[in-house]
Amino acid sequence: MKKDTIGDPMSRVDGRLKVTGGATYSGEYKVAGLTYGVLVPATITSGTITAIDTKAAERAPGVLKVVTFFNALKLPGFQPDAEKPVKGLKLFNDNKVYFNNQPVALVVADTFERATYAATLVKPAYQTAPFETDFHKNLDKSIVPQGGRYKDYVRGEADAYKNAPIKVEQEYMLPSEMHNPMELHVTIAAWDGDKVTVYTKSQGVKGSQRSIAAAFGIAPENVQINSRFVGGAFGSSLRTWPHEIAAAQAAKMLGKPVKLTLTREQMFTQVGYRPLTIQKIGLGATPDGKLVGITHESHSQSAVYEEFTENSVNVSRFLYASPNANTRYKIVPLNVGVPAPMRGPGEATGSFALESALDELSYLLKIDPIQLRLNNYTDTDPERNLPWSSKYLKECYQRGAEKIGWTNRKSQPGTNKDGDWLVGYGIGCGAFGAYRSASQAKLTFTPDGKVNIKSATSDIGPGTATAMVLIAADILGISAEKITFELGNSAFPMAPTQGGSATVSSVGSAVHDVCVAFKNKMLLLAGKTQNSEEQLDYAAVLKNANLPLLEITQESKGNETAQKYSMYSFSSHFAQVYVHPLTGMIKVKKVVAVVDAGKIVNLKTASSQMIGGAVGGIGMAITEEAVMDDRFGKLINGNFADYHVPVQADIPQIDAIFIDKPDPIINPIGTKGIGEISLIGVAAAIANAVYNATGKRIRELPITPDKLI
Repeated sequence: MKKDTIGDPMSRVDGRLKVTGGATYSGEYKVAGLTYGVLVPATITSGTITAIDTKAAERAPGVLKVVTFFNALKLPGFQPDAEKPVKGLKLFNDNKVYFNNQPVALVVADTFERATYAATLVKPAYQTAPFETDFHKNLDKSIVPQGGRYKDYVRGEADAYKNAPIKVEQEYMLPSEMHNPMELHVTIAAWDGDKVTVYTKSQGVKGSQRSIAAAFGIAPENVQINSRFVGGAFGSSLRTWPHEIAAAQAAKMLGKPVKLTLTREQMFTQVGYRPLTIQKIGLGATPDGKLVGITHESHSQSAVYEEFTENSVNVSRFLYASPNANTRYKIVPLNVGVPAPMRGPGEATGSFALESALDELSYLLKIDPIQLRLNNYTDTDPERNLPWSSKYLKECYQRGAEKIGWTNRKSQPGTNKDGDWLVGYGIGCGAFGAYRSASQAKLTFTPDGKVNIKSATSDIGPGTATAMVLIAADILGISAEKITFELGNSAFPMAPTQGGSATVSSVGSAVHDVCVAFKNKMLLLAGKTQNSEEQLDYAAVLKNANLPLLEITQESKGNETAQKYSMYSFSSHFAQVYVHPLTGMIKVKKVVAVVDAGKIVNLKTASSQMIGGAVGGIGMAITEEAVMDDRFGKLINGNFADYHVPVQADIPQIDAIFIDKPDPIINPIGTKGIGEISLIGVAAAIANAVYNATGKRIRELPITPDKLI
């Protein structure tokens, strides 16, 4: 019998379904009596709705309902006295407009085309109010977010870098960036009495279940969420968005199932984005390259109706050794849709500034950028004063440098040429917390020798089911072909939301533990010693015990030992770029991504994760930027024609290298997350390579030709 082992390069178990059209996404479910909803966007940026003329829309062919705040069903969770009040924007609950393109009505018709047409006939009247969307103009109105975790951090002396003999003090800017998964956000909601079934694009079906239950004031078990396949999310489905609740609200009012699909333009304003952020970095060092002080300040865009925060400054507290470090973090409330976590949230933003500043310091000191990092390597976490559970970042430096050809790098910028092109090399590093949350898995074994495992986790693309099947095959000692893993269903055993690179660590541990429990149960039935390594014929044991099947549900959670350690995944990204001195054109010729993320469960899908993250980093570095017309408070490039995501022509050879050494603390598999770390540091590596090629330091992303000529 074929033995599948953790670490093998295993193809996706759902790959054939996806490439043949057999995978059913949230908008593709066939529901009897389905109707179609289309949102009507606000054309002002701030103010109130004084009236909405819906008569023409209601008379249009096929229209069944026009939902506005004047006639909407009042939701218990939207009220101030709610036991579990819904946070954020509450559609159709009042007449306030907070941002341009905010939905002000929902048209439901018997076809999507009729609903789309009728939506153009809805005529709101407004009382406009002053608005602010200009981030730079409103920097002086920044505020410290609520909660103690965002207060200023100080270790040693604040702003100690100013007293160092060598120092860098610079400002770095990252524009707003959109998630832009290929699959649009689509929600289908169907009621049966006081129970609702929802098909939606969710990174956490249990979280979606709780949110919709809270909005409607019903028990969570009365909400069934289905999200088996997700066509990319990158953080845009980490929460339940207003349109998802609106679909269920309209379905309740109409007494018919409603399918609501966001347009691509609405995807730019209604499901979050990486916020525009300005960061100031101060680094001070001794002439031999020892850091004396690090100061990291961040001002980040948020919404006037809801605070959004992220950890953009935190990486500067622990990634490098410095006796003095301090951080300050503020947000700027604006009349925009609320941001959301986007792959590598916070850390990707922060690492661009920190790693760029460190590169600048290396040139002032005339020290190789890798050597400067080695000079300030941390063997323990300086922020928490704890040992690392594991850290092999030095090996990342070494292996990445070898693979990219770092010895070909010239220390003097602008002196390395290949024909007409300037050639540069850069490095950017990063870290992201390694987490493990409580999770459950249910294993069912049947007489035909097949294993089915269920858990209410999600798969937004990394290959969750494949990893779980491989873990189970390894523990049980049977072929992966005999194992199926089901997810994306809120009726399944508890699992956390897929975010923060914690799914394999959390749900994988539950799969590991339920398989160990199953093996021990089989050994007991066979009269063998517990935890024996003897490989049993499970079907024969089941038959001899006269059992029709065997079911086991197991919960897995972290241990107290983990509290004594600081746990992170680490990365070191290397880039080689070519820049044409006449046109300013940039070609990213090669990227090498080296990751210390514990034991790699599936080499094939892990490599895909790293490649995907690098592509996102390339977009951050050289193409992606949301552009706001502050005269009207309106996004002007909310489409794929004007918002430039990287295409195949922009993507070079990307090599993913894994240190692949198990972490002995975090979980029984020894694995840490890679989803975020695959992107964190890539943009800095490219920006540093561009400087090495040209001698021009670009501190405002994206790096476009006009900034180089």
